[in-house]
Amino acid sequence: MRLDRFLAHAGKGTRSSVKGDIRKGIVTVNGAVVKKPEFQVDEEADEIRFGDTKIQYRKFVYYMLNKPAGFVSAVKDSHDRTVMELLDNVLTDGLFPVGRLDKDTEGLLLITNDGALAHELLSPAKHVPKTYYAELDGALTEDDVNRFLEGLDIGEKRITKPARLEILTPKTKAYVTVSEGKFHQIKRMFHVLGYKVLYLKRISMGTLALDFSLRTGEFRALTETEIEQLRSMKENASDYHYGK
Repeated sequence: MRLDRFLAHAGKGTRSSVKGDIRKGIVTVNGAVVKKPEFQVDEEADEIRFGDTKIQYRKFVYYMLNKPAGFVSAVKDSHDRTVMELLDNVLTDGLFPVGRLDKDTEGLLLITNDGALAHELLSPAKHVPKTYYAELDGALTEDDVNRFLEGLDIGEKRITKPARLEILTPKTKAYVTVSEGKFHQIKRMFHVLGYKVLYLKRISMGTLALDFSLRTGEFRALTETEIEQLRSMKENASDYHYGK
């Protein structure tokens, strides 16, 4: 792997910025200063230091983004800005958002290059829960709670899987937890009951909860604990299915 690519992948800057750092002589490989960005390194065997910091190679990277409205959850789009444009100073080659949030929906979005983990999180068979904060144009009732738990006909071949609706104060606000990801599902479920969703924000996905210290549009790398918790979910997938 090229040295500049390795450093960019490790989060030390963009390809262009790390090239400048390399040429300044602040990067060493196995104790020797290397000033050529194209220098080939063995990312698993070589000791690479950025200044005084030893850089560990990571095959997979994971970022939590607090998605703002107005961005589409895609790698590329010919009409709208994508969430990938928000990852400043990150090498985004190979990265993709896990699942989709509507253009006007905010909140937790995982961005990674780990396709196997993404499959575990998105597979309908895994029943991974996703919780949203919603604001509606009317006051919710206990009957609505029961209807969500029973499943709703939103025009698909099957009714929705049991979902949890927790009414907040005022009753125009709620938390909604679903274990599937149909197109515009939350909005369609509320529409069936006669409500319009005015605001929607995802706050958790499986074991991963939105870091509320992240302002809208900000992101950070996942912690080792968060990564391990996500990886362990496949062993406990049955725990996430509501109504059982």
